[in-house]
Amino acid sequence: MEQYFLAFFIPAAAMLLDSLFGDPRGLPHPVRWIGKGLDLYEASARRVGFNLRAAGWTAVVLFGAGALLLAEILMAIPYVGVLIAVYLAYAGLAMGCLVREARQVAARLDDGDLDGARRALSMLVSRDTSVLDAQGVRRTLAETVSENLNDGFVAPMFYLAIFGPGGMWAYKAVSTMDSMWGYRTERFRDLGRGAARTDDVLAWIPARITAWALLITGRMRGLDYRAARANLAADAMKMESPNAGWPMAAAAWLMDAGMGGRAVYFGKVKEKPVLGPGEKPWDRAKIRALIALCKVSGHRAGWVFILLFGWLRIAF
Repeated sequence: MEQYFLAFFIPAAAMLLDSLFGDPRGLPHPVRWIGKGLDLYEASARRVGFNLRAAGWTAVVLFGAGALLLAEILMAIPYVGVLIAVYLAYAGLAMGCLVREARQVAARLDDGDLDGARRALSMLVSRDTSVLDAQGVRRTLAETVSENLNDGFVAPMFYLAIFGPGGMWAYKAVSTMDSMWGYRTERFRDLGRGAARTDDVLAWIPARITAWALLITGRMRGLDYRAARANLAADAMKMESPNAGWPMAAAAWLMDAGMGGRAVYFGKVKEKPVLGPGEKPWDRAKIRALIALCKVSGHRAGWVFILLFGWLRIAF
């Protein structure tokens, strides 16, 4: 009975709670704890004078193993351990939050509130949004929604279904580290190398699953599946990241609108590779359709993980 509970109920409950409530605001969130720990670790490493590249790789092991161990200890507490397991699984998923905040950006833009849309978008991305026009806001929103479908939902769900909440939070610790340190700036170039490389490995399979989940769902919705399938790999390989381009390229071709181009990060202009039919613009309908497509695709992938890996965990 316990095996069935761990394999099926916990990930299913986590998906349902995330869909209903999104990010558990007002409750203690493990990502915030990990973030504070990473800030303290960075300050200590710099103060003591550690080799930053070695310190970064050490952090990957310490925080990944620490998150796994702490989760397992908490889940083993009598009576309340089950509730903690459900909460940890729920808190590790970000589809509900992503969809809600993406819709808020889209709604403000539809209402003619460009400044409000820029501010709302700045909470989702690391680039400078202050100079974006309406088309730039929509294109940037499309990029972050499709990329974060993998980072915020499919990848954590993949590790939750295979390894349970402990394994999920080991992955989330590395992912959080990569989101904080994984920049090629002077400050993070050495410190974030270990997190970036490890996250690339851990997200490799989920990113490709995410792309194919989008393609399959898009085909079922009558979108241009053939063009997306034909151009997916070539476009995905344009990106510096070995993973980000897969869901982004799939989404761009399915929605028949371009991604990439000029963006400003930390005061520097960067020309990103163009994905999809680059000359085709994003409009209100395409953004709304993309958000819905990502939500459905992610949930379908999640149920496949639950049924497949749940059965494997019980069988073996």
